Amino acid sequence: MHPEEPAVNAVVVRLRQTFGAPPTAAVVLGSGLGPVSDRLTDVVSADFEQLGIPGSTVPGHAGRVMVGMLGDTRTAIISGRLHLYEGHDPNVVVRYVRAMKAWGVSKLLLTCSVGGIASGLHPGTMVLITDHINMQHTNPLQGPAYGKRFPDMGQAYNPAMRKSLAEHASQLGLSLPTGILAAMPGPCYETPAEVRMLRTLGADVVGMSTVPEVIAAAAIDMDTAVVAVVSNRAAGLADAELTHDEVTETAKLVAHSLADLLSVAL
Repeated sequence: MHPEEPAVNAVVVRLRQTFGAPPTAAVVLGSGLGPVSDRLTDVVSADFEQLGIPGSTVPGHAGRVMVGMLGDTRTAIISGRLHLYEGHDPNVVVRYVRAMKAWGVSKLLLTCSVGGIASGLHPGTMVLITDHINMQHTNPLQGPAYGKRFPDMGQAYNPAMRKSLAEHASQLGLSLPTGILAAMPGPCYETPAEVRMLRTLGADVVGMSTVPEVIAAAAIDMDTAVVAVVSNRAAGLADAELTHDEVTETAKLVAHSLADLLSVAL
């Protein structure tokens, strides 16, 4: 048995007790994207701690799970997430992903706020992630196997989910360029030199989360897609000082468009 299995199973028991049958999809909201949860109807909610998940310490992350109808799809919204930079073990960061899968959730849609590296990816742009570069120096699959020992990451970003998101964005008149996400450990923002390095490596956006969850989901065959919201230009690409308040405020402006998309694309 994997050392994390008892904790995951305990979360599943509490999810069943609180929400009943599993929803079809789970949506994780990154910094400042909490307003997406306002679109849920017939809502039942619980704080992370009630479900056996540590609470988030980051502003803009409510640390709450809400289940209700998002459009025509019964959906679990995880408002906030845990980050490696908060001091959590990678297995704790991805505990909720494994619990959602074990509960019976079939689709995982991750969102995150990121810095824009590629030209044209200005604050307020939504980006459909197609691949990632893991620069966090850790991996939630290290140690005993949880799921596949050697998952193929070539299909980690589910093609069918990406196609649905792209088609529905087009129908709604929303711009949704594709891009590659670089994951850095944080919590400090990247240096201008690091951003130049990431651009050379092929990254279009950079953030401090999401990749551990994608890796964990790939190991347990959970269909996964990622929509990143550019909340600022990466270090060295704009004159203003980078602040978390800027990140959350910009993300809030995009939350309504993101909610429109997720209401029809899941």
